Amino acid sequence: MKLVHNQYQIDGLDAVSLCEKYGSPVYVYDTSKMKAQYEKMQHAFRDVNLRINFACKALGNLSVLRFFNKLGSGLDAVSIQEVQLGLKAGFTPKDIIFTPNCVSIEEIQEGASLGVRINIDNISILEQFGHIYGNSIPVCIRINPHILAGGNTKISTGHIDSKFGISIYQLPHVLRVIETNRMKVEGLHMHTGSDILDVDVFLRGTEIMLETAKSFPELDYIDFGSGFKVPYKPDDYFTDIDVLGKDLTRLFKKFCKSYGKDLTLIFEPGKFLVSEAGFFFARVNVVKQTLSTVFAGVDTGLNHLIRPMFYDAYHQIINVSNPKGKPRIYTVVGYICETDTFGWNRKISEIHEGDYLAFLNAGAYCYTMSSNYNARLRPPEVMIFEGKDYLIRQRETLDDQLRNQVEVEF
Repeated sequence: MKLVHNQYQIDGLDAVSLCEKYGSPVYVYDTSKMKAQYEKMQHAFRDVNLRINFACKALGNLSVLRFFNKLGSGLDAVSIQEVQLGLKAGFTPKDIIFTPNCVSIEEIQEGASLGVRINIDNISILEQFGHIYGNSIPVCIRINPHILAGGNTKISTGHIDSKFGISIYQLPHVLRVIETNRMKVEGLHMHTGSDILDVDVFLRGTEIMLETAKSFPELDYIDFGSGFKVPYKPDDYFTDIDVLGKDLTRLFKKFCKSYGKDLTLIFEPGKFLVSEAGFFFARVNVVKQTLSTVFAGVDTGLNHLIRPMFYDAYHQIINVSNPKGKPRIYTVVGYICETDTFGWNRKISEIHEGDYLAFLNAGAYCYTMSSNYNARLRPPEVMIFEGKDYLIRQRETLDDQLRNQVEVEF
């Protein structure tokens, strides 16, 4: 979003006009930014056989999935429903890797019946899958490298107490299961967490994965997950994808040479591709001054954007209605009957009732984590593609909430 002639614009479209057209609150996604991030990753890993699988849990709208399919991306799905959405969006089954956690063997079997790639993260399911399918369906195995990484404990997934993956120290047990059931392992997978700043974390994980890969002679790919940190504040730190690309490529190519086969290197970015492409707009209902604080209360809450309350996540907040206003200090809060604070003591251009505020970095894990708490309706989603705006999800109505309820008379 750029300030042009005192107007905030997204790919040439006026932000305030978008709010007035679609109402507030509203999510808006800029596909030009998604494409730029996708191509940035392609360039960083241009010297290896790269496969990018968009992690659709970050932003699962069908139109967004179709856009990434058009770019040539694959898909990372963590539930059978995400698998079904991916197929509906046009991805072929082999373009989808199914990486669920703590699901039943029946859900895994459903994924296998649809022909998607199966990624297994515990020995119990690995044994059951091998007993049922043997070597008729290849699998990927998710390894827990025991690396503590991530911007918050709730998004760190590779440490020793994590529920994700099979411990690296259980490798002998895994190999016995594979051998006994004559299973074909086509890939290895890891994901250490989200919002990882230090490139060295990825490289340590890479070394562990490449050492583990020596025990599997039939691999086609190694999936290094994602977790790249993107900037949330002006001058914020972020993962240097170019440095990572250079260093990881060197390690990977050296391994492939010793392995005797050029494997595919896979990443499954979500936040990296869509976070900065998303904007969430809300209207100021009331400016309320107490003895110690000036609150800007908006027409949304944790039901639409829970990350600040759930992860203590930072989202920059801009007053798009008054770009040149005098900066004042506000605490921005929602309308939910909970303490739903988006930001404490933020310096924002002077806010008036009726102004529109923009929450930046709203493309990843924002709409997908929304709810109907307090019986509030979820907002619409709008996609900007080549300078034009498209409604890609309608605003909910009360009928949408009531559709699956069964009324009982007493």
